[in-house]
Amino acid sequence: MMLSAALLFFTAAGFAQQLEPVKIDSLVTVSLPASYNKVDTLDQQVYSANSDLGYMVVVKATEDNNKPLEKENDLNKVMDNYVDNFKHQYKDASAQNVRDTTVGPLKAKAFTLEYRADDSSVQFKNFVLLYTTGASYFFQYAYPSMRSDVVGNELKTFLSSIKVSPQLSRTDQYLSNDKGMSPVVKTGLIAGGSLLVVALVVVWMNKRKQAIA
Repeated sequence: MMLSAALLFFTAAGFAQQLEPVKIDSLVTVSLPASYNKVDTLDQQVYSANSDLGYMVVVKATEDNNKPLEKENDLNKVMDNYVDNFKHQYKDASAQNVRDTTVGPLKAKAFTLEYRADDSSVQFKNFVLLYTTGASYFFQYAYPSMRSDVVGNELKTFLSSIKVSPQLSRTDQYLSNDKGMSPVVKTGLIAGGSLLVVALVVVWMNKRKQAIA
């Protein structure tokens, strides 16, 4: 029985599900399985899809107070807040391999969230977070730890498919190359990384968590 399960996993890994480009809006595109679902709710657009190996979710969250940040360190603070807030939504969760990355000309944050599900199984969620003046975008690929050895190709295909329009530039995230952090971010008046938005995203991501069991 264990041998059969292993054969099924390796077969699935060798024939990863085909992903097709999907326009999230006029500025952002990502590839998903053709059978994806789309829901519009609470100033959010949520795209979700099961693959043979994992569960993909893309959320576009429009916040009224997404404004151009003054400095790169302000953007770093906003992104770090997002990571912390996602981590705090799960019991005993840890954020691993947290790193800066780029999507086209834009700066993004990538990390892997490890946590235990209600049945005590270890689960992983790979995130790419992207902040712009128009919206924040959350890209997630989730899978149980037992599939860690076989999801690599599909995970890479999904994350590398994230594309942004050449119309977007650094100034759609922050305005100045000056270092340091502006007072408005220090005092918390900019709500990038808000707990409310992250909580809503997590609720959606958990709605169908049985799909990746």
